Amino acid sequence: MQYPLTIPSTCVRAFALRFLMTAALAAAVGCVPKDSYVPPDLFYLFASYQVGKNPTAVATADFNQDGFTDLVTTNIGNDSLSVLFGNGDGTFKEQVQIDAAREPRALALDDYNGDGRRDLAVACSGSDQVAIFLGLANGTFGVGQRYMVHKIPVSIASGDFNGDRKPDLAVALRNDKVKILLGNGDGSFAEGPLYEYGDTPTSIAVADLNQDGRPDLAVSNGGPMSSAVSIWLGNGDGTFRTPTDYRTGKRPLVVAFADFNADHRIDLLVMNGEMDTFTTFLGNGNGTFQEGKESGADAGPVYGLARDFNGDHLADVAIVNIQSSNLSILFGRGDGTFHYPPMNYKTKGGPFAIATLRLTAEQEGEPGLVIANNGAGSISIFLHRGLKGQGAPPVPAPS
Repeated sequence: MQYPLTIPSTCVRAFALRFLMTAALAAAVGCVPKDSYVPPDLFYLFASYQVGKNPTAVATADFNQDGFTDLVTTNIGNDSLSVLFGNGDGTFKEQVQIDAAREPRALALDDYNGDGRRDLAVACSGSDQVAIFLGLANGTFGVGQRYMVHKIPVSIASGDFNGDRKPDLAVALRNDKVKILLGNGDGSFAEGPLYEYGDTPTSIAVADLNQDGRPDLAVSNGGPMSSAVSIWLGNGDGTFRTPTDYRTGKRPLVVAFADFNADHRIDLLVMNGEMDTFTTFLGNGNGTFQEGKESGADAGPVYGLARDFNGDHLADVAIVNIQSSNLSILFGRGDGTFHYPPMNYKTKGGPFAIATLRLTAEQEGEPGLVIANNGAGSISIFLHRGLKGQGAPPVPAPS
């Protein structure tokens, strides 16, 4: 199942009008000087691997505890998870598929039963469930309990919301709700609060946004009446205060965290599903944020993350664009804005999600990237040019 992004005809007409006005102005005053900035070329496509049908999320961890980074994807098209064990050089073994509940859409990694191994909590939008998969000694996963959440879970994140040192879960539901599940520490969960708020939540993320030692939530709301990111400050007992909204670009899809201006305060990065933009919000350190700044990506940005890729101690962003089927790297100026144009890299069909990738636990230097290609049923490994894999790359997965 794919989720194509469409632009309403009114937006197309508006864009055409702006284009004609810009062209007329340029003809009147002369050519506009072209930006002389040339972005550095830091990444290259190393290899691609087949996973299940229509992957929607990808995460990295050392599941079999051999010191090498492994991968897991949620595959919404054939109701499965794919686990790929890493060889430590950028190559991976053939996938191991695990049956999941209907339409697994997103996942959160944590140690939910306290045995020192990574477990999975999976938001399964087709079955209205959160499915728990407990990590086994060989790196695969055993099926745990399932929890009904109504309705259509689309994003999930973990954190200790009630201060008992056991990971809990926050789930964004498509029907304008956020559900909290409180962990018992043995891989099971108890019912927590259910909040009705917002307009079509699309993603949820956890961090301590006001520096009080209690996890808070950031939730993107992609409905036509909202187009906002909501900040939920935690009370430390499993409950949250009334959210505060910040306007984003149109139809926000994903929210992530960064520190764009190096002030050691958490900032926000939001992907917008319409008009090919993303929005950054600089944090004030107390759970509030400055007005958002919009920047351009390529066609159809759907997922992004922030890291320092060029070693200048400023946060950059990596964005996957589903309509142009590419990866965009934009280099930060240190104020929440970015140099333009980006450096673009072609991916396999329908890139949908992205994660950073360190090949081993001890590896230093800039991270690589792994992309889930929704249309191609594959993942692609992009390595930083300072972190070249030592093994011969396998035959790329077909597009």
